[in-house]
Amino acid sequence: MRLLSRKATCNAHGQDSSYFLGWQEYEKNPYHEIKNPTGIIQMGLAENQLSFDLLESWLANNPDAAGFKKDGESIFRELALFQDYHGLPDFKKALVDFMAEIRENRVTFDQNKIVLTAGATSANETLMFCLAESGEAFLLPTPYYPGFDRDLKWRTGVEIVPIQCTSSNDFQITAPALEEAYLEAQKRNLRVKGVLVTNPSNPLGTTMSRSELNLLVNFITAKGIHLISDEIYSGTVFSSPGFVSIMEVLKVRKCENTEVWKRVHIVYSLSKDLGLPGFRVGAIYSNDELVASAATKMSSFGLVSSQTQYLLSALLSDSKFTKNYISENQRRLKQRQKLLVKGLKKAGIICLKSNAGLFCWVNMKHLLGSNTFEAEMELWKKIVYDVKLNISPGSSCHCTEPGWFRVCFANMSEETLNLAMARLKSFVDSMTMTSSHQMLKNSRKRSLTKWVFRLSFHDREPEER
Repeated sequence: MRLLSRKATCNAHGQDSSYFLGWQEYEKNPYHEIKNPTGIIQMGLAENQLSFDLLESWLANNPDAAGFKKDGESIFRELALFQDYHGLPDFKKALVDFMAEIRENRVTFDQNKIVLTAGATSANETLMFCLAESGEAFLLPTPYYPGFDRDLKWRTGVEIVPIQCTSSNDFQITAPALEEAYLEAQKRNLRVKGVLVTNPSNPLGTTMSRSELNLLVNFITAKGIHLISDEIYSGTVFSSPGFVSIMEVLKVRKCENTEVWKRVHIVYSLSKDLGLPGFRVGAIYSNDELVASAATKMSSFGLVSSQTQYLLSALLSDSKFTKNYISENQRRLKQRQKLLVKGLKKAGIICLKSNAGLFCWVNMKHLLGSNTFEAEMELWKKIVYDVKLNISPGSSCHCTEPGWFRVCFANMSEETLNLAMARLKSFVDSMTMTSSHQMLKNSRKRSLTKWVFRLSFHDREPEER
């Protein structure tokens, strides 16, 4: 008799991906500036630690919220008892207002259409359960976040079909790529239920253009399918072009009273914009009442605690704080991203021009032994085990071209980032030196061979020539 279920033992979780394996190696030997200065520096974690001081300052100035008090009176008992899984109305109102503020109030959101979930992971999986059956498919542009193989597929049985994007146009989505993915799904006898995109992109660190968003709306309209826009990095956009939400595109196109309006859904979270992944606050926003209703019922398997909702409703309702936080956090992200790009450049490495996110999409093709994913994995292993940097290889993000890596910059101090860049530069310099020595050795060998050949040739009799 089988002791564990097939679901528990199947390999679809993706835990053996190099993305997760790098984390495991880091956990065995984590860098610490004093306790373990030669350890592995974690550059595979998209975590925002740059603005904790702003949050801690707010907490210090608002002890009632942090102490679960209201007008000086404790409400701990009220928060500790059972709560409706629809969520606290005050928090939902504060959250949708914060989402609108990030989008510079070009769009607004109805708190009655938002569903709270335990992070974006739960939100994305819940939408899969709501919109697709096991064996049906969603199209995702490559490269995409490695965790989607777990979040979207593992428990739902939904399939992912990649939309193949390339570096030739900075990995932007094209109409031919969308059609090719759709046809590929049909060849595999998969019914396509929708498209899922991350905007801003993880791992690219770029915002989607209006033309791409309009292309997606046209595509889902023609095919009669859904669109999920994962916008958890919307508050991290630190330079132009600015962030454009799919909801803004729909409003400009006056889609409010059309069928497509109900087939577009947004995923949001406070994990990246506020740097609070441990609080597990995510959300689904849908204009379809049936989807919102079903998702609300499903959310009972992954609720946000009442204490968390109460604390964050007070914080997000402080408009003076949120306005300052958004602008200052974006300024710090821009500064830190520039530091990473500068360090990479010193090492002779370039990256895709980015304007958002907590990472850069880095091009290390010139360091590969060959233009293969096997060579990419060999390089990745050297960087993890020898250089002691955990970065994410492009193959873990389903990139179609070997040699790209996602490198995070916001989860460490400036000193640690500088150390990481120094380690990388030393590694590249050593590779370059080794390569130069090998080229010189080969050149000398070829010269000697030519000299011996010429000597032998001239020693022959004329009829032997």
